[in-house]
Amino acid sequence: MSLLTTSVGSFPKPPYLTKARAQHSKGELPDEGLKALEERATREWIAFQERIGIDVLVDGEQYRGDMATYFAENLGGCEVSGLVRSYGNRYYKKPVVTGELVRAGPITVDWWSWAQGLTKRPLKGMLTGPYTMMDWSFNEHYPSREDLALAFAKVLHAEARDLQRAGARVIQIDEPALSARTDELDLVVKALGAVTQGLDAKTITHTCYGNYDTVFPYFNRLPVDQLDLEMSNSGLDLLERFQREPLKKEIAFGVIDVHNHVVESKDQVRRRIEQALEIFPPGQLYIDPDCGLKTRTVEEAEAKLRVMVEATRAVKESRGIR
Repeated sequence: MSLLTTSVGSFPKPPYLTKARAQHSKGELPDEGLKALEERATREWIAFQERIGIDVLVDGEQYRGDMATYFAENLGGCEVSGLVRSYGNRYYKKPVVTGELVRAGPITVDWWSWAQGLTKRPLKGMLTGPYTMMDWSFNEHYPSREDLALAFAKVLHAEARDLQRAGARVIQIDEPALSARTDELDLVVKALGAVTQGLDAKTITHTCYGNYDTVFPYFNRLPVDQLDLEMSNSGLDLLERFQREPLKKEIAFGVIDVHNHVVESKDQVRRRIEQALEIFPPGQLYIDPDCGLKTRTVEEAEAKLRVMVEATRAVKESRGIR
């Protein structure tokens, strides 16, 4: 099959789960009560993705808070700070590395296995990458940023191996901080490679929009099978360069801008897909939103995903793509 649809990872939490998480943080709701609602929300999102026809699913990360904090909370040698401003009015609890990083056991595998059991379609295993974990953490133990990134890579490699052993056919290692410091791109490649080394599953890395022009020479060096990019938020400005300097791996091509509340029209999304097909053959191209949708409302996220699938289906029918 070609021109498959997928999503980046996170979906918004329904109001009942947002309320429950607040109650849990105040000690007003027990762990088992929160988990039951996280499972309910996960079921709903998987059912929705199946209903509209997405090909490669995600669990929506209903049981996670911030993507870095979630892993920090489950590692030895790591603590979590108070709230730190990320951007705008978005805050997260920043990891603090105080000792040697230790993974006592699988972090995501039980959730992935349970969620994969809800569908026959492939479900991504989702990890936050070692460079991003390092860049978004306070380092109070390791002698250098590289040492910390490679320490994170070691524990994330073990997690990826366990996901593969559990049956995950697709493993995504998110590196939104990839373009934060362009003088450390060699470290990104080294740390990411330490995670993906020896894996048989399809590997993906997603990076948020940044200085793509500077990062571009490294795209083909990233040790993954697929690169997931925010193409719509960047105005599809990389297409001309991809024509000159071809990508040697699959691309997940963002056709939905997740940074605004506007639901794109089917024709608008269809034009973006058609532009992508001028550069990439259907077998190399996946269609997805620019980034995770957790900052949108449930209704907005559903509408954006529905338009994405409808536009992709229309392009496939018009071109006879199967």
